[in-house]
Amino acid sequence: MTTHGETAATSTPDARALQEGIAEFYDQSSGLWEDIWGDHMHHGFYDPDSNVSGSDHPAAQIRMIEESLRFAGITDDPAKQPKTIVDVGCGIGGSSRYLARKFGAECQGITLSPVQAGRANVLAKDEGLADKVYVSFQVADALKQPFPDGQFDLVWSMESGEHMPDKAKFVNELARVAAPGGTIIIVTWCHRDLGPSEEDLEPWEKKLLNRICNAYYLPEWCSTSDYVKLLQSLSLQDIKAADWSERVAPFWPAVIRSAFTWKGFMSLLRSGLKAIKGALVMPLMIQGYQKGVIKFAIITCRKPE
Repeated sequence: MTTHGETAATSTPDARALQEGIAEFYDQSSGLWEDIWGDHMHHGFYDPDSNVSGSDHPAAQIRMIEESLRFAGITDDPAKQPKTIVDVGCGIGGSSRYLARKFGAECQGITLSPVQAGRANVLAKDEGLADKVYVSFQVADALKQPFPDGQFDLVWSMESGEHMPDKAKFVNELARVAAPGGTIIIVTWCHRDLGPSEEDLEPWEKKLLNRICNAYYLPEWCSTSDYVKLLQSLSLQDIKAADWSERVAPFWPAVIRSAFTWKGFMSLLRSGLKAIKGALVMPLMIQGYQKGVIKFAIITCRKPE
């Protein structure tokens, strides 16, 4: 199961259909995910070859957030902590609430799903975050964000980039809303980097990814190196990337096990056909990781001051 939903708001029928499909997918499936896995709608970060039990997964999802911050060079130094954050593709706000509490920061989240935005606002209010610090969520397009230039110290995109049909516009928007000196963190699904003599993926690889795209409302995939080139084209600084595929290897087998418990099965039936379709292609995600076609990437950078 994928995580956050954002896409372009263009006038083409294909783009509109993709955007509507993403919103409907998460409208239907977010309750199922929360019911089984909690409020962090993203991969966990695991020790390679570890024995993973069900109780480890919430902690692994928190580790994913913490390791992403560490990789980007965001420390516990109060003078260097972000005070304004945008969560691009916020799901039901798990990352937003965690980051807001950790840093005492104002955090705004955007998603295409009205169900997700509504649930995220309820959870923020229930946890007292709407009063202590400004935490809010709204329905908005990641490629046309409703924020002024240079607003956020931290621009956070945890597993939403895979939904973007225009990766260049996506990266441009992340850079636009980042404050001078601000940090951008992109954690996303990619396909493998192409070799020097390759012009495209192998036909079987493309076929595998297309089957996943059809279930999870994903446009064409790109590589980690494609993201790095886009960031370089904007003269962003301190660009770093890493392949964390081994670190997330236990995630999809665990999702499959949870989906096919009695509780998961009944929740899946209540969620509707789109969620069921997504569940049926989960084994393809495992196959993609095992064969090296799918990469779980983190890419971070800093906007010049």
